[in-house]
Amino acid sequence: MQDDISGWSDWNQNFDEIEEISSPSELHGLLTGIVCVTEAPSRDEWLQILSTLDVPKLDDAAIAILTEEAEDIAHALSEDDLDYLPMLPDDEHTLSERVQALADWCEGVVLGFGLASGHIRSDEQELIESLQDVASVEFDESDDDEEGEASYLELYEFVRLIPVSLSMGRKKVAVAESSLLQNLHSKIKQATDGSDTSHLVEMFTPHRPS
Repeated sequence: MQDDISGWSDWNQNFDEIEEISSPSELHGLLTGIVCVTEAPSRDEWLQILSTLDVPKLDDAAIAILTEEAEDIAHALSEDDLDYLPMLPDDEHTLSERVQALADWCEGVVLGFGLASGHIRSDEQELIESLQDVASVEFDESDDDEEGEASYLELYEFVRLIPVSLSMGRKKVAVAESSLLQNLHSKIKQATDGSDTSHLVEMFTPHRPS
């Protein structure tokens, strides 16, 4: 299966049971959004990030996967080859599963980018809104046909290189110097315990220029 080649099998095995994350694809999007803004987090920085997000402690093998993937993504986003790929299940999975995974990935990119930066350049507003649009896509059983497959591929090709655009020309900052860990825990607690129950993606959508 292509899942073994892409790394999806390993990601699904290590990250599928994390209740705080919708899916391994959302986690990959989160990682991607972060690396659009910051240098690739180290092992210890990943431990801090996950702790701040209230994700239960992962084993060393899972942390190693995150650390290595962050480095690979940082490299892919800095190259002109445009070979960055989201972490998604292959076409042996149902179209419904793949559409949901793509939506989760988009949601993760927006969240990670917002957590790490909180600000977008004027030419990036439309890119963020496109990710949000795909993140809200809902699959209908009537779409499970050849036309639906074609639409999925169009969406995939449309959004997969958005992180390249978000990363391009941006001076990467150290994780410790970014907004990634600053006051995040208290914001999440306020959002989940208080009257404001909006989704984290909405809460941490990067501030748009006025």
